[in-house]
Amino acid sequence: MTKNRISHRIASISESATMAVTNKARALREAGEPVIGFGAGEPDFPTPDHIVEAAIAACREPSNHRYGPASGLPELREALVDKTERDSKWRPETSQILITNGGKHAVYNSCAALIDPGDEVLLPAPYWTTYPEAIALAGGITVEVPTDIESEFKVTVEQLESATTASTKALFFVSPSNPTGAVYSADEIIAIGKWAIERGIWIIADEIYEHLTYEGHEHHSIRALLPEIDDQCLIVNGVAKTYAMTGWRVGWMIGPTDVISAAGNLQSHATSNVANVSQRAALAAVSGDLKDVIRMRESFDRRRQTMTEMLTNIDGVRLLETQGAFYAFPDFSAFYGRDIAGKTAQNTLELAAIILEEAKVAIVPGEAFGSPGYARLSFALGDEDLEEGLTRITQLLNN
Repeated sequence: MTKNRISHRIASISESATMAVTNKARALREAGEPVIGFGAGEPDFPTPDHIVEAAIAACREPSNHRYGPASGLPELREALVDKTERDSKWRPETSQILITNGGKHAVYNSCAALIDPGDEVLLPAPYWTTYPEAIALAGGITVEVPTDIESEFKVTVEQLESATTASTKALFFVSPSNPTGAVYSADEIIAIGKWAIERGIWIIADEIYEHLTYEGHEHHSIRALLPEIDDQCLIVNGVAKTYAMTGWRVGWMIGPTDVISAAGNLQSHATSNVANVSQRAALAAVSGDLKDVIRMRESFDRRRQTMTEMLTNIDGVRLLETQGAFYAFPDFSAFYGRDIAGKTAQNTLELAAIILEEAKVAIVPGEAFGSPGYARLSFALGDEDLEEGLTRITQLLNN
């Protein structure tokens, strides 16, 4: 009998659609094509100077050339206690914190630590592309809970209750949302949290966009609003989006000590410690003030307004104005079956391909996020590229 070369578990993983679009746009640019990419979910700003300087100093310190604790540098974990109190309005213990290799690693560790084969995980759609893959790698079953532009891409307690079975173990909860930019109010979060407590369902709350909200919308940590959820809640976060540090690969988990200890045991065998220099840089980031964060957010807000105005000037596009993160998630379904430069699209996968071929603009189709008909456009790119890319899309679709 011939055995599979690649394990079934790994062969079943889908490539990250956002990374695929970004890589394709990069390859086309390198081949001389004037492609503008709206795919990347990362700030276009350099990491602030004081963080870089801390990393340079850390490189010269011999203690950082050695293995460190698998759970993270004690100084960084202690700093995250204060940072969480400052930004999230609750104060964990250092024993509740695990430093991970970026936010994705925190998501993976959370699923690995909580989910057994056959466990069901509620996942509001649209969702970030990594969530269902991390669930599947743990042997779990993703149960999608659909939302749309009419509901402002927010799931209700009634929907969650209808999707819940005896096998339901956890709910992924994300606010501000990637890819939709939706932000839940405090009352909406409390209602979902109380439901989860009553049902004994874990909450995995991704708070990585906590500082990126606009127009009076505000991020609320579910753990701060409902302290009683402490024993069935995991928070995942990281420095990537807030401090323009996507390449430094530092994230963290916060949760009950038994789960954090179990995830730390896994990490001790899978990766050991996060690179010490990156942790020292993260320490400088979370220990510092937020002036650089505010400056970047002001730029994102300006771009958000530009993108909103330009997208809504395309005949047929529907859009929920972005409330948080740095994405717009317009509805392009009105363009199904239309003649676009002599071609037609029956879904947003085909539409995105036409836009890339004809306008040289890369967007991520909604199918990647469990929501056909929509597409994600990041506004974390330079103002000139943003306006040029949207102008090309407008000219193509408005003809």
